[in-house]
Amino acid sequence: MTFIWVARGRSWGFRLLRTGGTLNPLAVYESVFDSLDLEADSYRMVGARGALRLRDPEQRLDRSGRPITHDFVLLGVTATSVGSVEDGLRTVWPEVRDEYSRIWALPDPPISEA
Repeated sequence: MTFIWVARGRSWGFRLLRTGGTLNPLAVYESVFDSLDLEADSYRMVGARGALRLRDPEQRLDRSGRPITHDFVLLGVTATSVGSVEDGLRTVWPEVRDEYSRIWALPDPPISEA
């Protein structure tokens, strides 16, 4: 699966956690999400990319009590294989679930992965 993943942790703010192998993942993320007003649990295609926003399925909160959301920019075949929030929960979320469980409570964000 190829995607850019942005989320925040319990004590750290929004961070790029996966870059999808792109050279400028922040620019790609902004080009997709800046034009959208997505609620949590939303999916839209933006050109050839998918924009998926999920409330944390484990209902985790940050230290201020705000619900954690996860933003994914789906790229390539991943974008064409997901067509709904339900598809994203079934296919994308399992790709990051264990990783996020390990990192969300860290005091500092991890370095983003490819």
